Amino acid sequence: MRELIQSKESYQIINKCFEVHNNLGSGFLEIIYKDALAYEFEKANIPFVREKQYQVRYKNVILEHSFFADFVVFNNVIVEIKAVSNLRDEFLAQTINYLKVSNNKLALLVNFGEQSLKYKRVVY
Repeated sequence: MRELIQSKESYQIINKCFEVHNNLGSGFLEIIYKDALAYEFEKANIPFVREKQYQVRYKNVILEHSFFADFVVFNNVIVEIKAVSNLRDEFLAQTINYLKVSNNKLALLVNFGEQSLKYKRVVY
């Protein structure tokens, strides 16, 4: 059986996501969950960068527009936050593209918009 990559880090991140969801529930905009999650990361001394900018390279050119990861936690785990009724395939595709551009191996796609917290580990 293969070991999950960055399992310790993932556990800590998801734990903080549950903390936020348990306190706020569903129904808020994404920005509220991001604010609360940043608070929880800071309180737990979990290193993170919010809205980290990544440039997109096409062939040998840096494209004009960048993308911004909601969070990069522990310097190598992208955390993409949603507050929707269900996670759609395009959110997964978006997250995979974030991994491609950032050269990170793991992303967590987290949805605060449902009655219970939903998340997916995305490995690329």
